[in-house]
Amino acid sequence: MTMRKEPVFWSIIIPAYNETKRIGNLEKIVKYLRGVREPWELIVVNDGSKDDTLVKLESYQKKYGLRVVSYKQNRGKGYAVKAGMLVASGAYRLFCDIDLSTPIAEIEKFRPLLGSADVLIGTRKLKGARVVVHQSFIREYLGKGFTLLSQIALNTWVSDFTCGFKCFSAQAGEKIFKKTRIFRWGFDSEALFLARKYGFTIKEVPVTWKNDPQTRVRFPRDLINSFAELISIRYFDWIKGIYRG
Repeated sequence: MTMRKEPVFWSIIIPAYNETKRIGNLEKIVKYLRGVREPWELIVVNDGSKDDTLVKLESYQKKYGLRVVSYKQNRGKGYAVKAGMLVASGAYRLFCDIDLSTPIAEIEKFRPLLGSADVLIGTRKLKGARVVVHQSFIREYLGKGFTLLSQIALNTWVSDFTCGFKCFSAQAGEKIFKKTRIFRWGFDSEALFLARKYGFTIKEVPVTWKNDPQTRVRFPRDLINSFAELISIRYFDWIKGIYRG
């Protein structure tokens, strides 16, 4: 792994919960990162896994020098991303999924846009995006409904809230994730709402994506919970005022 003689440029943050079957994808991520020209760090957040994910992470830590953040209680993907963002030291902090639904090499599409926006988000919905394996019709239909509701409820007009491939400048990442309170499936919507609220610029980047049949998203339960989280975001903003400053 790149030694920290220079300031870290890329922080790659990967949330992991019971990922013993997919933890081997870290090999692909490390292989790619070893080929980039900028200094980097790889942070994997063990979100209270009950299987042997942590044991395997500790092995990878010794082998590759990655950073492991771990806690005993499962708190949700949003909490894991928050934890990773707030320990990261990179000038740019990207989180992605360990299933590599969006390949790590899609960073190359972000690189020429760094500095042109505070937040770069992968999208499957704009021209230039490529969906290799689609979700079922009902999942895509419900996903479109959630996107529309998020746009209206949060006054945040992006085409894809839930693609798990997003990059934040250090300033944006620290400001936004210090304030996040949504830790399950609505956390992306909250982060993008806060980016807009705090005046950070957002740019969408069409990426390659494929559906993972092992996804943990469960319809309609998680969709209903996500809708409830959108209400919570507005409650936190208007009633509680916890997003101020």
